[in-house]
Amino acid sequence: MPRNQFQRTVFAFLTVLITVHAYVFYSLYVVNGAILMQASGAGSVLGAIAKQGGVLMFGRMLPIWAVILIEFCFAFALELCLGSPASFRLASRAFDPRKNHPVIFETAIICATVGIMCPAMSFLAAWMYYPYDVGFHPATLLANWLKLVCFNLPFAYFSQLFFIQPLIRTVFKFLFRKEIAQRQIEKPKPQTETDAIEDVIVRKQEIRAGK
Repeated sequence: MPRNQFQRTVFAFLTVLITVHAYVFYSLYVVNGAILMQASGAGSVLGAIAKQGGVLMFGRMLPIWAVILIEFCFAFALELCLGSPASFRLASRAFDPRKNHPVIFETAIICATVGIMCPAMSFLAAWMYYPYDVGFHPATLLANWLKLVCFNLPFAYFSQLFFIQPLIRTVFKFLFRKEIAQRQIEKPKPQTETDAIEDVIVRKQEIRAGK
């Protein structure tokens, strides 16, 4: 797991990079795919998007790559400024590493991140994908936001817990294998649950100190 600000930034970058692509696919294909094909008469989702000139965002049609880039910028900034630090604090309030298994603490961080990022990004998406060409009303924006949360939360929870975060941790360990190996030489890998708990507590102190 990340030990300093640079590693936390890399970890957030990898997480957002995969998550944004997954969510754009989920939104376009799973949630809105049938509607897009029905409205355009195309035989595929990509064909429907091409036929209508892109994806509606900010009241205009944009290519898929632009949609991904815009969502990535918003999500990355939100993850660094809010998602990552707030989720750690929430997990620390709910679970004490000295009393709970480290796996439970890590799972709590993932769940807290989903609980923060999903409503926040859905709120931004409600603004980005609002049909401004038919006028604007706060009640419609609120309804769209709640609908997006209902669609995204189950997908966010299961994808992050069982796919994205395990994958990111594997990639992260590969990228920083030298630093991890060096740290294990200086401080051997925890052999017992007590050692693992002490390691989590040290990480908490490092993060709070801003290292």
